[in-house]
Amino acid sequence: MAPGRYQMYNNNPFKLGLFGANCSSGRAINKLPERWLADWDSCAAMAKLADDAGFDFLLPIGRWKGYGGPTNFQGVTYETVTWATGLLAVTKRINVFGTVHAPLFNPMVAAKQMVTADHVGHGRFALNIVVGWNEPEFQMSGIRQREHGERYDFAEEWISAIKQMWSEDKPFDFHSAFLDLHSVVSEPKPDGRTAPFIMNAGSSDAGKAFAMRHCNGFFTSFREHDVKKSADFVARYKADARALGRDIDVFTQGHVVCRPTRKEAEDYFHYFTTEGADFEAVEEILRLKNVTRANTPDYDSRRKAIPLMNIGYPIVGSPDDVAEKLARIYGAGISGIGFSLVNYVTELPLLAQELIPRLTKLGLRAPV
Repeated sequence: MAPGRYQMYNNNPFKLGLFGANCSSGRAINKLPERWLADWDSCAAMAKLADDAGFDFLLPIGRWKGYGGPTNFQGVTYETVTWATGLLAVTKRINVFGTVHAPLFNPMVAAKQMVTADHVGHGRFALNIVVGWNEPEFQMSGIRQREHGERYDFAEEWISAIKQMWSEDKPFDFHSAFLDLHSVVSEPKPDGRTAPFIMNAGSSDAGKAFAMRHCNGFFTSFREHDVKKSADFVARYKADARALGRDIDVFTQGHVVCRPTRKEAEDYFHYFTTEGADFEAVEEILRLKNVTRANTPDYDSRRKAIPLMNIGYPIVGSPDDVAEKLARIYGAGISGIGFSLVNYVTELPLLAQELIPRLTKLGLRAPV
């Protein structure tokens, strides 16, 4: 990765991103009238607002099928590389990820798609590699899902072949356990002949090791109840990467509810995760994980917990509260966060006007 490449290498010490906006309802399993619908005009408006506010990235979810319920949670989704390409065309500075299921994309086609997006954005495309878990989605594609360890073995070959396509000028063959590619050529190369920023969020040992070998960023969870544990994990993970001769940034994810007062924020957060939640969709998520009333004594408590678990780390409160919580994450050594909102367009203006200046005062953002 060339340090001069614009994307993800600006002067902001703590990167801010929006997560999940390519899917209806985003990451909040809710049935509120103001819920995110993910229509194209709203996505474009969101991207422009985030770009103008100085956000660093947009991170979509690789989703192909909804979860049912009255809202069919995440049932309306845009394919992420084409979504990124469109948003890169209407923005100037922000970086946009494609979240790509390696088993579903031929590496030669994927390499070309991503380079196209990268040229549209003049070096602002980034890649989030996922290996898949959702069996109904794989059944829709007709592609068999591999055993867990094999998923990362395949991803290793997939990204290695793509990196070679992005760098090799002469035709090459690529023969491996899963791929058999002959006389491969791929032009143009990524913008400025520098590879896009690559991220992975695998929580298993295989996933963590894969990210250490191939990625520039690793996505993990933040533990508010034990900041030291989070800090220790980040320090250890980055040290292990350096032992392999690699520098990796660690990112996390969450959901922000920011209102002028703490009480307004807490009341709204409680409402959309309780009465406002789409619990029929929650039950489908549990079913996919083989959690049922028949096999789970505490089924009802798990059902209530899913709307909270799905959004990751909740960051709820006034602009001062939210800034303080983000500073706590930064203090644990984490380089940035991708967070969701119930409605990205209506909630972004307050973050731009009130949160960003506070983060700048705290040293998390570079002065504009």
